[in-house]
Amino acid sequence: MRRSEIISIKDDDINFHNSTIRVTGKRNKQRLIPFSDSTKEKINNYINIRDEEIKNKSPFLFVKEDGKALYPELVYEIINVHLSSITTLSKKSPHVLRHSFATEMLNNGAEINAIKEILGHSSLASTEIYTHVTFEEMIKTYHNAHPRAKK
Repeated sequence: MRRSEIISIKDDDINFHNSTIRVTGKRNKQRLIPFSDSTKEKINNYINIRDEEIKNKSPFLFVKEDGKALYPELVYEIINVHLSSITTLSKKSPHVLRHSFATEMLNNGAEINAIKEILGHSSLASTEIYTHVTFEEMIKTYHNAHPRAKK
């Protein structure tokens, strides 16, 4: 999800029965994003802890300690701090997670049109940007595995 999409998720946007989150993206376009059973459990745990610890009720899923919605700079900072603990990449941002998600899906055989829908792209050309990493992987694999590539 985009940073603005994460901030705007409300409790009502989560459908635990279908394991989907309704996200409102650019130009107010809505889409459904599926999530796993383990994510369902984590979201439920988070909501229980949030509701127990934060007395100021808010319709938003993710809130600050005062119960107010997150803001873009805070989301960026949280993600940057957590990515710093697991990677040495110089660029650490919500968009890096989005890019990694799309690349991993492509590398694991997902259809590019399905990725387009999940990411909320209106144009396939926007999604095709992520294919260059897949081609880089392919070239690296070729150079590492094919006997003629080593000559």
